[in-house]
Amino acid sequence: MAAIEKILLDQTELLRFITAGSVDDGKSTLIGRLLHDSKSIFEDQLSSITNTTHRRGMEGVDLSLLTDGLQAEREQGITIDVAYRYFATPKRKFIIADTPGHEQYTRNMVTGASTANLAVILIDARKGVLTQSRRHAYLASLVGIPHLVVAVNKMDLVDYSQSVFDEICRDFSVFAERLNLQHVDFIPISALQGDMVVERGDRLNWYKGITLMDLLENVSISHDINRQDFRFPVQWVCRPHTEKLHDFRGYMGRIESGAIQTGDAVTVLPSGLNSRIKEIVLYEGLVNEAEAPQSITLTIEDHLDISRGDVLVKTGDLPQVTKVFDAMLCWLSEQPLDPARKYLIKHATRVVKAVVSRIDYRVDVNTMDHQASDNLTMNDIAHVNIKVQQPLVCDDYQRNRATGCFIVIDESSNNTVGAGMICAVV
Repeated sequence: MAAIEKILLDQTELLRFITAGSVDDGKSTLIGRLLHDSKSIFEDQLSSITNTTHRRGMEGVDLSLLTDGLQAEREQGITIDVAYRYFATPKRKFIIADTPGHEQYTRNMVTGASTANLAVILIDARKGVLTQSRRHAYLASLVGIPHLVVAVNKMDLVDYSQSVFDEICRDFSVFAERLNLQHVDFIPISALQGDMVVERGDRLNWYKGITLMDLLENVSISHDINRQDFRFPVQWVCRPHTEKLHDFRGYMGRIESGAIQTGDAVTVLPSGLNSRIKEIVLYEGLVNEAEAPQSITLTIEDHLDISRGDVLVKTGDLPQVTKVFDAMLCWLSEQPLDPARKYLIKHATRVVKAVVSRIDYRVDVNTMDHQASDNLTMNDIAHVNIKVQQPLVCDDYQRNRATGCFIVIDESSNNTVGAGMICAVV
């Protein structure tokens, strides 16, 4: 039986999603409910959180303890870091990022959202759409999350009122029209009682839609990866130097987008040199084709000077090669941005020195207004111009998330201080 389950898990898709919202909207409880009702909790875990709940003088089981793992979080009853959890059903595998609700942890939400296929924004049915609800929806649209689910939680505290749910849907829809959101679903739930999370329950009969788990299991994510543009940043040049593989030179990395076949014409950037694919090597052997997001080794027909940081693309489908670009930059560091100093930018597998040459405006994430600014502090989001010392192989972030994003690193401390999305190549 265990072997059959392993085969099923190996063949199922992986959905990465985040939960976001204001403080006390029930994000951690929702994740606990998903894990509990999908039978993804070990008995010793359930026993531990049951005992902790009773020590606090509470009845039942506080499911939020499954994700609020840090001691500081448990003492304060809030989530202050991104808590990642894994679970699986026969239909799909999941990685959940439970992001903080406080405004000062906006940077953590950006971190959790950067690789997500879907965002679940919780709204307290008693409070309606709040500033933090709008902030997280804006951040979800900024980082290009394809699917957004608005889960109106704590319906048990408003007597499961349909009119309350409908009003929240209308308010959020008006705000969502201003954002670049592809699709928004609304679901009324009670994470505490379990209604419309995994099971339907019997107290929301007026709602004819699917449960949250049904949506997570069935939402299509096949189009979330750019299947058109082949992008292969080289991570490592493989030279075994064994007697059997004396002349082998392979280029190792992950296909970030698109697909490749043996014999395809490729161009190496930024040099612009051309060749053709000779072999595609996977861990089980040679194959004739591969696609994103597979990790592979490529060999080519010609002996070219290729190193880590170079990008292989299909000839005729070339991205931009540039030293200057505009970007939306999220500043993550407690130390303000210093426009007078150089930073390191890591883009795909290349690291280069760079300066933020201009701050065009800072975004007020509460109102989405543009404000003049000559500096950035922690959690600020701004439209900036960046100049790099060596050319980068870039795509617009909206077209290709993998080759359109980057992080900013403090050279002296090696800390990540910013994360950005390329808007335009200058």
